[in-house]
Formats: sequence, structure tokens, C-alpha cells
Amino acid sequence: MSDRAYKWAVVAMLWLVCFFNYADRQSIYSLFPLLQKDPGLQLTSLQLGYVASSFMWVYAGAGWFAGLVGDRLRRKTVVLTGFLFWSVITLAFSFATKYWHVVALRAIEGFGEAFYFPAAMALISAYHGKDTRSRAMGIHQSSVYAGTVAGGTLGGWMGQHYGWRSSFSLLGVLGIVFGFVLFALLKEPPEPSPARDRPRETLGGILRTIGEVFRVPMVWVLMAVFVGANFVAMVFLVWLPKFLVEKFNMSLSMAGFSATAYLQVASVLGVLCGGILADRLARRYRGGRMMTQALGLFCGVLFIFVVGWTRQVPLLIAAMACFGFFKGLYDSNIWASLHDVVPPERRATAVGVINSIGWLGGGAATVTIAVASQRFGMSACISATSLIYLFLAFFLAWGIARFVSGRAMPTPSPDRRVSTAE
Repeated sequence: MSDRAYKWAVVAMLWLVCFFNYADRQSIYSLFPLLQKDPGLQLTSLQLGYVASSFMWVYAGAGWFAGLVGDRLRRKTVVLTGFLFWSVITLAFSFATKYWHVVALRAIEGFGEAFYFPAAMALISAYHGKDTRSRAMGIHQSSVYAGTVAGGTLGGWMGQHYGWRSSFSLLGVLGIVFGFVLFALLKEPPEPSPARDRPRETLGGILRTIGEVFRVPMVWVLMAVFVGANFVAMVFLVWLPKFLVEKFNMSLSMAGFSATAYLQVASVLGVLCGGILADRLARRYRGGRMMTQALGLFCGVLFIFVVGWTRQVPLLIAAMACFGFFKGLYDSNIWASLHDVVPPERRATAVGVINSIGWLGGGAATVTIAVASQRFGMSACISATSLIYLFLAFFLAWGIARFVSGRAMPTPSPDRRVSTAE
């Protein structure tokens, strides 16, 4: 296979890993009503919020460490070892019988999945230069939505017909099998191994590495926007299936499908369009990828409000699809925008640290909405998150104007040292 073809094969293989990453984490949310009814569990809404948050808080806590590992070890090894680890944990869910089992397994799963994105995004950036990076990452990002739809739909359908443990058994076994297959197919990029190039570092050296990332002002803006956007995303991913069951009287399988399919399929179109648009804008403007993100945030505000407000199913579906599309515009450039402002040798560290901090927002969302909905109702809580999107859109636009505005410079990319990157 030629270098040009293989760099897209890498995207395809990582697409598959990321598909399982999100299917494994999403399936449990469609099963919340069954976890409340299980005689051995009988979980309250607040306990369900902690089940979701246990994953996110550990995921967030491990992210900075995962980023450092991704810049120091073979990225292929980091990605696939993490894949096998969280697949084993997913399989272990089928044996859980107590509340603490579920919380502990979700937390351990969060630790394993934290290692994926930093190493995987650095791997894609090593193969794809600035001319194709947004498209490559946009295509990869579509696996997030495909995995979310598959996990939510599969969890709800199998839970309704075969019990809540069944989907974990299936996803866990398939993940283990594919993980071993990909060890033979995925190759490290043709650049010096991070592990060989770096001397043994002290704690001070590690802190200086992280400090280099945060010395870039736009990193702070992108991080703050990611925290808020992730808060809104987690409200939809965690609570929308239960919201549809209670407000629209949908069955478990229909709620699991509806809460993911319309939004996530539209997001696939959004990330593909966002990748193409961002690559074109980036050739003309220094903040082209970030402009695409800001557009997605501005346009998504109205549709978030409508999802919580409407009582009509057709309008609900249309609003979810429109929000999903514009969310995709933002998502397609989360890491591509970050890679535009940090050095190549700090990319995995930057993704790990920002991912870590960003998921603190997601972890806060699940418990915050669980508590707030008891007083104000879930409909009002979902609609209120549109204000977060509006603020983030203005804040990102300010950051672009303040720190990265201007025409793109026709200087050579540092990625040219990698032969397959262009």
C-alpha cells in the first residue's frame, strides 16, 4: 500500500477503535431505567448521575498523564493497549450485581479510555499535514457519533429483549477480538520514536512540558470553550434517553435510538462539512479552523433550546438533527485547532491535558442536571444549556480576534519531516 493510501487506512483503523470507545461508554445510558428497576440495584436518579460522573471524573483525572505517555511511548502501543483494557472492563460489566460494582467499573473504564485520544490524535497528525488534517480528524470524529448511536441503540434494544447485561458482553468480546487484529495492521508513523528521542525526565521537566502548552494564550480559550461544550454534550448523551421515556412515553429501545441517531447522524454530516470548510478557511486565515467552530456554536443555540421546550415529536427530531449538525462543525476541529497553536512534539500532551480538564465539565453536568431537574424539570434544564453555547460562541470569537486573527502565512509546516504527512 502506498504512503498516501496508508495514511487514510490509519484513519480507518482508528475510526474503528474510536467507534468502540464511544459505543462502550454510551450503551449504559439507555439502560438507566432498567438499572433503577433491577432488584439488586434500584438506583435513584442521583446515583445514576454518580455512575455517569465516575467515568468522567476518572477520565478527566487520567487525561494529563495519558497525554504525557502518548508523547513518550509508541502511540500504536498506547492506543491498542488501552483498547484491550477498556474492552475487558466492558465485558466485566455483565457480571456486576451491586451499585459499587457499577461505579467502580465505570471509573476503571474511564481510566482505560483516557489513553486513546491523546495518542490517536498525535498519530493522525503525524500522518496528515495541514492540507488534510481537518478532513482526517473530521472523518475520525464521525466514529464518535457512529459509536454513540450504536451503543445507545444496542444498549436499549438488547436491554429490552435480553436484559441490561447483554450489550456489555457483546461489545466487550468484539472489542477484544478487533484489538488483537489491529496490533498486526496498525503501524507507527515513519518518524523517530518518542521513547528513544527523550531523555528520562524529572517531575520538573514534566511540569515544564505542560507549562509550554499553557504559555500559548489561545490554548486557554480553546480549553474553556471545550469545558462548556462538553458540559452541554454530556447533558444530551446522559439524560436524553431517560428524558424521552418520561416526557414522550417512548419505549426503552425507541428512546435509546431516538436520543442518539438523529443527533449523531447529523453530526457525522457536520464533521465532514466542518473538516472541508476548516481546511479551506485555514489556507486563507490563521484562525480558519476556529472560525468553523464558532459558526457551529452560534448556529446551535436555537436548536438546543427547542429540544427542551417542544412537546411535538417531529419538531423535537428536527431540532436534534439541526443541533447535531452544528455540533459537528464545532467537534470536527477540537483537536485540529489545538494542533494549529502548539508545537508538534507537544500535541499528545496538549490533547491529554485539555481533554482532562474538559471532561471535568462533563462530569459536573451529569450530577448538576440530576439535582437541578428535581426542582426545575428536565425540559427547562436542557433548554437552559443553550445559554452556555451562546456564551461560548462569543468567547471563542473574541479569542480568535484577539490572538489568531489575520491571513495565513505561507510558511512550510513542521510536519514535512514526516514523509507520509503531505
